Amino acid sequence: MAEKKESLLGGFKAFLMRGNVIDLAVAVVIGAAFTNIVNAVVKGIINPLVGAFGTKNLESYASCLKDPCKVVNGEMQGIQIQWGLVLSAILSFLITAAVVYFLMVLPMAKILAKRAAHDRAKEGAAETMEISELEVLKEIRDHLVAQRGPVTGTGTGTAGGSGSVGGSGTHPTS
Repeated sequence: MAEKKESLLGGFKAFLMRGNVIDLAVAVVIGAAFTNIVNAVVKGIINPLVGAFGTKNLESYASCLKDPCKVVNGEMQGIQIQWGLVLSAILSFLITAAVVYFLMVLPMAKILAKRAAHDRAKEGAAETMEISELEVLKEIRDHLVAQRGPVTGTGTGTAGGSGSVGGSGTHPTS
């Protein structure tokens, strides 16, 4: 039983020590702070703009399903639908989604696309360099074979003798 507890604790420790858990925690904290900013924008700017056409507080918009919707002795009489709260939450969500998309997702996608294009270009240049190096080596080989000149000796001029290029004759420079 002690081994099972150690393996559970060990697994939990390994889970906590992975990098993506830390990244997730940072994202949650930043998301919470960002939510406060968006809520302030909605309550401080959007609600007053909407209030120019109606009430000052968007969240106070409501409809009554069962008349009368009155507060009597601290208790609501009737059934009230608070669609202003829903509208405010939808606006907060849309603003958050737009900011995240335009300030985080879109620029990151462009950066990743540029990096991928750069990596593809690098790979293409490396392949071209390998091909050009191979061509240069072939030219050097052909030039060396041409420098050897005519083969003297009993060889037939083919690579069948000793396995060297140009036969088994002697080279004038050796």
